Amino acid sequence: MKKKRKFIIGGLILFMAIAYLGFMGFRSSASYYFTVSELMAQGKIPQTQVIRVHGTVLAGSVEQRSSDLSLNFTVTEGGKNLPVVYRGVVPDTFRPDGDIVVEGTLGAGGVFQAKILMPKCPSKYEPVGMIPPVKGSTSWQI
Repeated sequence: MKKKRKFIIGGLILFMAIAYLGFMGFRSSASYYFTVSELMAQGKIPQTQVIRVHGTVLAGSVEQRSSDLSLNFTVTEGGKNLPVVYRGVVPDTFRPDGDIVVEGTLGAGGVFQAKILMPKCPSKYEPVGMIPPVKGSTSWQI
């Protein structure tokens, strides 16, 4: 009887340890982002806190300089605008009027210092200049 009790207690401890590690792994991998209007409603955010912000790249606001690989643009959502500065290689899917998630810190003067750009892909991808296939066809080329 004592061996059975030890086995059950050991199994419970092992199960609880695995459940705890799974929960902590899930919690640390979950990523939340603010929308621009939610960020503005937050008020004062520490300049050292890394956050993610989702919005749409405002058309006509994109300024890219190849000399220092800097990209300045504005993210908009809910009638609120957030100026963003990014230095680095710009992803191919970045485009004006496209949805984007930026990760970084909110700097002095309300300018967001982005470290990572994550353009969101459209839900339905269609190659530019291609005609969709006809029903029963196996190719994009007709």
